[in-house]
Amino acid sequence: MTKKVAVILSGCGVYDGAEIHESVITLLRLDQRGAQVQCFAPNIAQMHVIDHLTGEQMPESRNVLVESARIARGAVKDIREAKVEDFDALIVPGGFGAAKNLSNFAVEGANCSVQPDVLALAEAFADACKPVGLICISPALAAKIYGPGVVCTIGKDAGTSAAVVKMGGTHEECDVHDIVEDVQRKLVTTPAYMEAKSISEAASGIYKLVDRVLELTHEND
Repeated sequence: MTKKVAVILSGCGVYDGAEIHESVITLLRLDQRGAQVQCFAPNIAQMHVIDHLTGEQMPESRNVLVESARIARGAVKDIREAKVEDFDALIVPGGFGAAKNLSNFAVEGANCSVQPDVLALAEAFADACKPVGLICISPALAAKIYGPGVVCTIGKDAGTSAAVVKMGGTHEECDVHDIVEDVQRKLVTTPAYMEAKSISEAASGIYKLVDRVLELTHEND
């Protein structure tokens, strides 16, 4: 039975959007496993635009949905069109877009808030007890979605993990090749480029995350 998975993108590019390697690896693994995928993104302006060659901020504005279409080859929808009942699972790749566009974690840290449309969809998956995979920096939002006690990982970065704990999350250190699962909440997380030194290292954990998320969708079959 084909499983349907929603993937939330946050733009295009590690410094101001979705991490491209993580996003493509996620989409590749989902396709390899026979899942049916629909990408979504909020139809909002990016926090800012970064020149990925120089690292400098650029004097222009870009739209998160429009930029996400670059990764999805145009096959992306406004997140407000997403309905939890249409999908079996949700996955959110990382990149600074998760901390700048899907939330304001990059600026506010533990005092952050999640973009309302993103939060509404993620909470709907949580309430329905459907599997969710959060990758790289995206698990920093877990406590805002699930509430206190949620178990997750961002790897081993002390500052980010401290913010997770301050928000009420339970952080577990994790190797780049592995995943952390909150069994009760059906939440799976992996560090990816929070720890990865190469694309293959990032892929090893992401493949495990996608495989586990899909396994969890079959629990009630």
